[in-house]
Amino acid sequence: MTNHDLLNIAKTYGDPVYVYDSEKIIAQFNRLTNAFSGVKKLKLNYAAKALSNITILKLMNSLGSGLDTVSIQEVQLGLLAGFKPENIIFTPNGVSLEEIEEAAKLGVRINIDNLSILEQFGSKFPKVPVCIRINPHVMAGGNSNISVGHIDSKFGISIHQIPHLLRIVELTQMHINGIHMHTGSDILDIDVFLYASEILFETAKNFKELDFIDFGSGFKVPYKEGDIETNIEELGSKLTEKFNAFCKEYGKELTLAFEPGKFLVSEAGQFLAKVNVVKQTTSTVFASIDSGFNHLIRPMLYGSYHQIENISNPEGRERYYSVVGYICETDTFASNRRITEISEGDILTFKNAGAYCFTMASNYNSRFRPAEVLWHKGEAVLIRERETLEDIIKNQVDVKNLFSKKEKATAK
Repeated sequence: MTNHDLLNIAKTYGDPVYVYDSEKIIAQFNRLTNAFSGVKKLKLNYAAKALSNITILKLMNSLGSGLDTVSIQEVQLGLLAGFKPENIIFTPNGVSLEEIEEAAKLGVRINIDNLSILEQFGSKFPKVPVCIRINPHVMAGGNSNISVGHIDSKFGISIHQIPHLLRIVELTQMHINGIHMHTGSDILDIDVFLYASEILFETAKNFKELDFIDFGSGFKVPYKEGDIETNIEELGSKLTEKFNAFCKEYGKELTLAFEPGKFLVSEAGQFLAKVNVVKQTTSTVFASIDSGFNHLIRPMLYGSYHQIENISNPEGRERYYSVVGYICETDTFASNRRITEISEGDILTFKNAGAYCFTMASNYNSRFRPAEVLWHKGEAVLIRERETLEDIIKNQVDVKNLFSKKEKATAK
């Protein structure tokens, strides 16, 4: 997909617009599969929350992926996309028992991360197989907001609570068919991940009827040229060896599961936005675009880095710009970034915009969420229309005659 292709997409479908490259998604899926080719049973469950457009879900299903979901709505989207219930795992956090029951009735696999719900669910549905999410108390991840396996995290059942967990399983006679962990996102240190896996293996020995062990995901992708990333091939080699040894000790060939999201779709995505104003101040040159953190919140929320290129003038002289949005709060995508010379009307592209970008977009300031386009086999395919004012107001209730009479102030 060339700059010319991207400019044509912006012209055809308007801007801002999200664009995803199916070829890159497929390549990442195959890369992860190949890294663990030494495992007899491997299951990749795509994390729907990263990018939940139903066309993307259908693409994942066509590749043989399962689906990792965190809400009943994602479960329903997965079923609409054609996933079989047994290929969907429901891994919520802090949801009601009623929502978990609803997912169980749909036939998807259940993953529970707290003792209270585990006891309630096991008492009510002892014959429904359940996976347990363990918190290994291992700090991993590139930002405190996306590091979820440490001791202060709200996610998972603490390894120090295993005796209590086992007591619940014994009393309810529930069937535990899987053990799960997720330490965080943007993992760089493979040894930390492998250390956490050893904790998971030790925990798994407490359960005699497991079908799978789920190691989560969180693999780091490069955000700019020369950036470091998780060495998937090295991790695959080392974890495969440990996993196969554990299966031999356990006496059963278990399924090795992962739930990649960002790893599969981040690099496939680009976000295109037009420059509205180039503003010179006493110390800074601002490039203000026709978007804001209502469309792309990650830089403001996580401090995430997105490489920004001026595809309207790719060969121009580089200058320093602060790229900002049109939201009336601090809304900065990049500060003093070297970008080829920008003029008003130019189209900028934000790289690594496939994961946790559109899915966290909002209608803040009553702005419309942008269109989404899939670049597939050399063609641009619209997979989500740009919103309109009708979309903004369609669920609002205009109560007739509520304010039809002017209230008169009464002197007291």
